[in-house]
Amino acid sequence: MKTSDFYYDLPERLIAQTPMEPRDAARMMVIHRDTGLREDRIFRDIIDYLNPGDVMVINQTKVIPARLLGEKEDTKVPVEILLLKRVDKDHWETLVRPGRRLKKGVTVSFGDGVLRARIGETTDAGGRVVEFLYEGVFEELLDRLGEMPLPPYIHEKLDDPDQYQTVYAKQSGSAAAPTAGLHFTPELLERVRQKGVHIVPVLLHVGLGTFRPVKVEDVSQHQMHSEYYEVTPEAADAINSARQKGGRIVCIGTTSVRTLETVADENGVIHPGMGETSIFITPGVRLKATDVLLTNFHLPESTLLMLISAMMGREEALDAYREAVEKEYRFFSFGDCMLIL
Repeated sequence: MKTSDFYYDLPERLIAQTPMEPRDAARMMVIHRDTGLREDRIFRDIIDYLNPGDVMVINQTKVIPARLLGEKEDTKVPVEILLLKRVDKDHWETLVRPGRRLKKGVTVSFGDGVLRARIGETTDAGGRVVEFLYEGVFEELLDRLGEMPLPPYIHEKLDDPDQYQTVYAKQSGSAAAPTAGLHFTPELLERVRQKGVHIVPVLLHVGLGTFRPVKVEDVSQHQMHSEYYEVTPEAADAINSARQKGGRIVCIGTTSVRTLETVADENGVIHPGMGETSIFITPGVRLKATDVLLTNFHLPESTLLMLISAMMGREEALDAYREAVEKEYRFFSFGDCMLIL
């Protein structure tokens, strides 16, 4: 299986630059896998496709202001550091620019020196481990000095950082938003509950593993970067109970899929746990715990498009994407979505 097998043409004008307002007004392509039927709906219509007894699984991770702009202390060269994953209290795995100028031991200053970073070892993924030097509370300094780490294809600044946060975001730790969840409003979530659908939170902190591009032609040679996940006993019990009673598992976003598929056994039973996952879902991998998926439209040749293809078939996925381009759906993080039934 080749990376180029997952390529499709996308006009740049279809890459959404700003979030939809209101959130639940985005377009939604509904795909019926059993019949091949596709429908064009509005996101708030998702309520029509949910049944009493279903479980809707959401990722309650919260994006941190992970983008830090500073300068080398000796030469004043501008530096950008993107926080990916916390190693311990003061050490983080990061991406740094310009990488060649930031040798081990170099110190970077942010906010006139109230926060400093010492560059450390190179990681297996090509990033750097960074030690932060400061007085006070790191999170408070990050809130003050950091910026929301918008993807590079988004060129416009946000009016409000919360636009890149789901309304149910709770546990800080992600370098990117679980974007399928951006479509929900508190009012729509309440309608979901009133219909008898149980909303169950899990956690996966989105890091390099989710958005790192595939740079090898042989898909099997791609190495996923690990990301932290948690599934509580309460969440596992709720999901397993719903399935035993005939309810469907409706995953909101690929991060919810990757979390459940990490902790599911061969019979689809969810086991509670926490740790690091580097699960890579490609065509041929059987999804054991996912019945329905809501997801945005993903980049060509991405691991996320490969996951979608595992669920609905590669040709079917690419054909749906071609139709979405023809109908001028909005793509990527702030774009429209598809519901795969």
